[in-house]
Amino acid sequence: MPEIAVTLNEAESRYEITSDGALAGFAEFQRRPGTILFVHTEVDPAFQGQGLASKLAAEALADAVATGDTIVPYCPYINKYLRTHEVPGAKVRFPAAPGEQA
Repeated sequence: MPEIAVTLNEAESRYEITSDGALAGFAEFQRRPGTILFVHTEVDPAFQGQGLASKLAAEALADAVATGDTIVPYCPYINKYLRTHEVPGAKVRFPAAPGEQA
């Protein structure tokens, strides 16, 4: 079974997930005062189907909760994850859908 790790790469503004030391995916974010905006999540096709995107989302969001920041999920994957999974303590501000009033 591969060793999976999620780490914060602050210099690249992203959370990274590795499998046996190889970069398997990342979740990019932008920080604003009091908020963290998740903008893009990607898992390398060679690592798909192993549940890595879900593990990455869970750990990145748990870390964001620990900072006390409000999470704004512009990334479709993170948005869906937050709508379908409980993230204890999360403060979430969902962005308006296209055509909706903010």
